Amino acid sequence: MIAAGPTRQLAEWPELPYDAWAATMDTLHMKLQVIGKVRLAMTRREPQWANVPLYLTARGLTTSPIWSGRAAFAIEIDLINHEVVVAVNDGRIERVALDARPVADFYQELIGRLHTVDIDPAITTTPSEVDNPIPFPQDTVHSTYDPEWAHRFWRLLARIDLVLKEHRGRFRGRTSPVSFWWGTFDLALARYSGRPVPPPEGAGIIRRVGGDAEQCCVGFWPGSATLREPAFFAYAYPKPEGIEGAALRPPAAAWSPTLGEFILPYDAVRRSPDPRQAILDFAESTFMAGATLQQWDPALLIPYDSR
Repeated sequence: MIAAGPTRQLAEWPELPYDAWAATMDTLHMKLQVIGKVRLAMTRREPQWANVPLYLTARGLTTSPIWSGRAAFAIEIDLINHEVVVAVNDGRIERVALDARPVADFYQELIGRLHTVDIDPAITTTPSEVDNPIPFPQDTVHSTYDPEWAHRFWRLLARIDLVLKEHRGRFRGRTSPVSFWWGTFDLALARYSGRPVPPPEGAGIIRRVGGDAEQCCVGFWPGSATLREPAFFAYAYPKPEGIEGAALRPPAAAWSPTLGEFILPYDAVRRSPDPRQAILDFAESTFMAGATLQQWDPALLIPYDSR
């Protein structure tokens, strides 16, 4: 029997309590970093690191096709069967289980499987954008993997991905695709004004490439040691003066002085009368706050209606 009303809605937007799955999340994060670094190593750099992220599929995540010099291949992360699939366009396939083995074992097997199909990525083996990184070949710390939590996380990402794509389609200017960033472990979308931004003095390579354009970004992350709950986030870059006082929708959205971003707790979304609309309201109201204060071209502030 299909649940009705609020009960069905809560089932469609499942709970994702940070503390309950943090260990699985950390292990999955590190294994996705291994895969992401293969894409990073074997693709040409694009503005705002567009060659780096993963993308949602009907079963999990993908690198999208990568040219190896001899053939094209993609790495698919199947979060239903819990395996990583290396698919080459000549028909060859290699598989690596997603399970509770340490990251070090996963890394060695994945690189070995890539070598089997004549792919030799020269990746950096230190995780990016995390505190206290452990090189993949030495990481025996991250070895927890509960398939139920990993699958629930993907189910939630799949729903949010569609709503962010709806938000993306309402904009007339240049946007990123809806992208899963394996470094920061979030799903996000950026809209751009078209104006360049000089990177801050002394910025590292990640900031220099990713922060050289004026933008408004919205996304979702499952939580961290700093914010121990899943939440939607949004920001304008560079941060315009006075954005903290912007009027937001829905009412649960607020500025976080600690994070320096707008935050909308996921639990408030899943319990709202219309979660999809709550996400869209947050995305649109934070965009208008940032773009207005940054004085974007007024034509970019008019939502595109594709009907």
